[in-house]
Amino acid sequence: MTRPVAGAALVALCLAGTAACSKSVASPSAAAATGTAGAQQVVSASASGPGCTYQSYDGGVPKLNLKDGSTIVGFSQSESTSNPFRATETDSITAEAKLLGIKLIQRNANADVNAQNSQIEDMIAQGAKVLIVAPENSAGLGPALAEAKAKKIPVLTIDRTANGNACSDFIAFLGSNFYGQAQIAADDLDGATGGTANVAVLSGTPGNNVTTDRTNGFEAEIKAKYPNIKVVASQTANFDETDGQTVMAQLLQADPSINAVYAENDEMALGAIQAIKAAGKTPGKDIKIVSIDGTQQCVQDVADGTIYADIETNPRFGPLAFQSLEDFYGSTGVPADVIIKDNHFTQSNAQQALTSGQVY
Repeated sequence: MTRPVAGAALVALCLAGTAACSKSVASPSAAAATGTAGAQQVVSASASGPGCTYQSYDGGVPKLNLKDGSTIVGFSQSESTSNPFRATETDSITAEAKLLGIKLIQRNANADVNAQNSQIEDMIAQGAKVLIVAPENSAGLGPALAEAKAKKIPVLTIDRTANGNACSDFIAFLGSNFYGQAQIAADDLDGATGGTANVAVLSGTPGNNVTTDRTNGFEAEIKAKYPNIKVVASQTANFDETDGQTVMAQLLQADPSINAVYAENDEMALGAIQAIKAAGKTPGKDIKIVSIDGTQQCVQDVADGTIYADIETNPRFGPLAFQSLEDFYGSTGVPADVIIKDNHFTQSNAQQALTSGQVY
C-alpha cells in the first residue's frame, strides 16, 4: 500500500502525469474508517483550465469552513443501501464526515429521481450549505440543481454525472471510467469464450451515464476487436438482482444458444446466476459471465470460477469527496472530472483481494 497523499497535491501530480497518481487520497485515520486496503486512488483529472473554487463557481458562492461545527453538508444517496455499493458509499461519506468533525445530514431516494429532487430541496431548507450528490440519473436533477444554484449552494457529484456544466451547475464529477470498464469486460469475455460467443447483455437503469458508457464501451470493443462475439440479446435489468434473474430467465428461454453474459453491475450478475442454474445450466461452465462492481459475493464467485472476471467500481468516496470540498473552498480548486482507479478481479487475484480486505 502506498503512502497517502493529500487530494489537492495528488490531482496536481496527476495532471503532470507522474507516478504519484497511483497513491491513495485517504489519510491514515480516514482509511481506518473506510478500509485502508480499498481506499480510492485518483488516476486522472481533467486539465481544462484552473480547478473550480468557491470564487469561480458560477456567480460565486460564500466561503465555508466545513469543520466549524455549524456548517451543514448534505448528502443525497440515490439508491437503497441493500446494494453493497450504496451501503459502502454511504458508510464512507458518513465515516469521513464524523472523522473530520463535519456536520452531515443525509437522505436516500431509493431509486426515485423525483424523491431525490424533493429530498435535496428539503436538505437545503434544513440549512445545508453545500451538497454531495450521487445522482439517480443524469438528466433528472434539474429542479434540485436549479434550487441549489439559486441559493448559492454548490453541489459535488459522485459516481454518476448530472446534466449541466462543471463549476456552474455542479462543482465537478468524481468517479470511474465507465466506458473503459466496459472495454475491459469485453476483453475478459473474449478470454472466457475463446473469441466465439452469443452474448446476453444485462444493462443498467436507463437515463444515466453509467449505463450509457458501459453499453457503448462494450459494444465498441466487440465491434473493433472480436468479430465472432455476437450480442444476441440486450435488455435492461435496472441494476437490480431480482430484475436480473427475471430478465435472464426470459432471455434464456427465448434463445438457448446464449453462452455468455455481460452484466453491467454485480446485482444483475447475481440474478443471472440464479436464472442460469434454474435453466439447468452451470454458470462459469455452460455460460461464461463477466460483471462490473467488485462486490464481495461476486469476487468470491470469481475465485470459485462461477464468474470469469469482475471489474471494480470503488464506492469509498468519503476521503476524496471531502478533500475535494476542502480544495474547492481553498486555493487549489477541483478539476471538472476526477477519475479513480478501479481494480480488476480475475481468478489469479480474487482470493488474495478477498483475504486482504480490498473487496467491499
